[in-house]
Amino acid sequence: MAKARARQRFNIVAILQDGRLGYEAALLVASLRHSDPDFPGRLILAEPLPGGRWRADTRLPDGPLRRFLDDQGVEYLGFPVRQFGADWPQGNKIECLAHLPDEPFLFLDTDTLVTGSFADVAFDFSRPSASMRREGTWPQPDLYGPGYAQIWKSLYDRLGLDFASTLDLSQPDEYWQRYLYFNAGWFFHESPRLLGERFLAAALMIRDTPPAELTGQTIYPWLDQIALPLAIHALGGGRPGPELAGLDGDVTCHWRTLPLLYARESDRTVAALEEICAPNPVKRVLKDYEPFKRMVYQGKGAEVRALFDRDDLPRREQMIRNTIKRAGLWMR
Repeated sequence: MAKARARQRFNIVAILQDGRLGYEAALLVASLRHSDPDFPGRLILAEPLPGGRWRADTRLPDGPLRRFLDDQGVEYLGFPVRQFGADWPQGNKIECLAHLPDEPFLFLDTDTLVTGSFADVAFDFSRPSASMRREGTWPQPDLYGPGYAQIWKSLYDRLGLDFASTLDLSQPDEYWQRYLYFNAGWFFHESPRLLGERFLAAALMIRDTPPAELTGQTIYPWLDQIALPLAIHALGGGRPGPELAGLDGDVTCHWRTLPLLYARESDRTVAALEEICAPNPVKRVLKDYEPFKRMVYQGKGAEVRALFDRDDLPRREQMIRNTIKRAGLWMR
């Protein structure tokens, strides 16, 4: 009999705060324990500490939600916020990295559903990568330039990185997919400290001393997605290969909002969501959050799903959102 392959051991990290992120974290944790009960790593929920760039205490208070997370075996990590804070909360995913155990890790946005086992994903933690489930949101070149290539190259040049090796030459020149661009909903590396240093340096350069080619470009809310390719390339990483297909596939789903999940995800993913949400310990905490209450437990998600043909979805996410809003079923 063939010997079973030893499971990769790594930490899963997500940001935890009171409010929406707390309920999303509860679903993320419940889905991990349901879909991958033998996951051997640590599950760390990182909480920004009050003070610094946070003007209020946004940590999850004691109560049913925190007790549920305790029961699921999570670890909490408080970290100081010195650079970004409440004005751009996406920066939490950058600043927390310096304070994590310096061990292989996978960062997940809290609005992620685990639907399979991470044993089916062959990570090479020495070669970082990130999610390709994104649209061409940045940059938005002006008609008279500079174009995509000039804008992106200016960032790589500023950091002393090779630009040409990042190009996908199967895509045409000046088409957004030719250039390295990720969604920051998941990313990984063997060292959160090293990736965090590169990620933060790139983000601060873009924010504080951008090249002239960025004049007129909107930086927020895209800053993490602009900086992440630079950090990943600097550490020898790049686009995910087929060994990572389970992420944004059969193992994880970055659902963004529940109406979007019901509108466009597979029958398998919707069935997994509803199975994960069904046990009473999960239901008791999630039903206190209006989107979960209405979409999952009161059946509004099924109404959203009936609006769309999964085999013929609108090409752009905004068109899906608009259809849901016209039906009076949009919820964040």
